[in-house]
Amino acid sequence: MTRFLPGILAMSALVVASNILVQFLYGNWLTWGAFTYPFAFLITDVMNRVYGPAAARRVVLAGFGVGIACSLVAAGFNATTARIAIGSGLAFLTAQMTDVAVFDRLRGGSWWRAPLVSTLVGASLDTAIFFSVAFSDALSFVQPCEDTSWATGVVPIFGIGPNAPFWVSLALADLGVKLSLALVALPLFRIIVKKMTTRYA
Repeated sequence: MTRFLPGILAMSALVVASNILVQFLYGNWLTWGAFTYPFAFLITDVMNRVYGPAAARRVVLAGFGVGIACSLVAAGFNATTARIAIGSGLAFLTAQMTDVAVFDRLRGGSWWRAPLVSTLVGASLDTAIFFSVAFSDALSFVQPCEDTSWATGVVPIFGIGPNAPFWVSLALADLGVKLSLALVALPLFRIIVKKMTTRYA
């Protein structure tokens, strides 16, 4: 288990940071969390490649548990809301476990295929689940007293497209960043895996 500790700590830190940073806008269409959370897929994929899917799931679950515990402490200081916490948890577990399964299915192919495809699928699921649960009017019953009017107001998508709730623009921009960072993370994945497999060979 101690071999997985760096992965667990990194995952925990990312969950906490992303839960907090997702509440702060970067420009008009992005949150700061969009720049941190995508690297959770890198951690999961590295653990999967080096130690296998069972180990990757353990890292996801342990990192999630520690991260949520820290986020609940932060919630006491109004750093997050119930809908954001629930949406984040649901999205995280679904996306990361799907990432593990897709990666394992593609494990035998070219080195880049498994991490790229699994991250693209996981990131898409994560964005759809998180923003729907956290901000959609359809799920307002989750936390009726929470004012999400800033996110549900109807505006043109990215200021120029068809009208939709503001959170749709946030979700699309978020997904764009995740998919872009999936490409950026590929060489990092290659380097980290090579170093770890050499170290433990």
